[in-house]
Amino acid sequence: MKLHFTDEEFRGRERRTLAALRRARLDALFLFSPESQYWLTGYDSFGYCFFQCLVLTADGRKVLLTRSADLRQARLTSRIGDVRIWKDGADAAPAGDLRALAGELGLTGKRVGVEWASKGLDAASGRALAAAFAEVATLADASLLIPELRLVKSAAELAYVRRAARLADDALTAALDATGPGADEAWIHAALTGAVCAGDGDAPGNPPIVGSGPYALLCRAHTGRRRLDDRDQLTLEWAGTYRHYHVAQMRTICVGAPRPRHVELFEAAHEALAASEARLRPGYRVGEVYDAHARVLDRLGLGEHRLNACGYALGATYAPSWMEWPMFYEANPVVLEPNMVFFLHMILMDSATGTAMSLGRSSRVTDGAPEPLSAHPLELLTC
Repeated sequence: MKLHFTDEEFRGRERRTLAALRRARLDALFLFSPESQYWLTGYDSFGYCFFQCLVLTADGRKVLLTRSADLRQARLTSRIGDVRIWKDGADAAPAGDLRALAGELGLTGKRVGVEWASKGLDAASGRALAAAFAEVATLADASLLIPELRLVKSAAELAYVRRAARLADDALTAALDATGPGADEAWIHAALTGAVCAGDGDAPGNPPIVGSGPYALLCRAHTGRRRLDDRDQLTLEWAGTYRHYHVAQMRTICVGAPRPRHVELFEAAHEALAASEARLRPGYRVGEVYDAHARVLDRLGLGEHRLNACGYALGATYAPSWMEWPMFYEANPVVLEPNMVFFLHMILMDSATGTAMSLGRSSRVTDGAPEPLSAHPLELLTC
């Protein structure tokens, strides 16, 4: 069995989860999120792309319902001792198999929390689940029960976060070495991801962004590569990833001499990031961090070039995204606490002049000023 945390760490997580379950007046949880399954038991698989549910009862019993392909995955990566298999086939009905399991566990007529908002439960499966339990049990939304517990990181988790941070720094160093006039985006992409893999890291929850020229204004990955011009711009967003824990960074690099607009936008992004990080402290609300970013950029006349969100929490995540709840947007009421980890990105996209500028880094919330999770200085990068 390959576990990345101690039994004591897992037992503490289980105690906190069961306490939260009782506070919510639930008799059990149906956990579909791979992040919840990994955090609670160590179970590590991309089998969540099919119907897969971890049942946790109020007395601490854990049963995984999954496919035969994941039986050994569960045995080798998790603390789950009871694994049930639903059989593949044209007439497969895993929601019905879960209903039968719930009856066996004494959940008939009970109140069960469900992670409805999960990448592990698509709409079709969700409808089938609701239909299967319509007259069997009361299903309540428990989508945020474990994400709220996961938001504050333990000392063991922070050790992995810091390892991921070093890998993110290594990736930027490697990418800068690969960047210059005539460089192929494919080389830069390989440098970013190769540095993380070489450091015993993991594949990130979503593809890194590598976009130059007009594509530097995009904040999503896309297929197709180009070579850099003698004077160009390159936007990178990537994450160091270790034991699935992510530490993200984002930078726009000027190839050749930066244009005056690049310098102007960088100075604005730098000021906005500093203002946001000044509020990345215990007691502030997530929405107040967003407001700090917006005030700076709007005052500088850049409101039309910024986004309506400026970052999000980070942790151990799975594809299709490394973004975690909560996100920095207007009026978000979540209150910051020590040992939360967040990625703040100042993204400016001036379509009129074709100029991009992004500046972002991850930080740990402390009792005072936030701890930056990068050793790279916040300066305009050129090569």
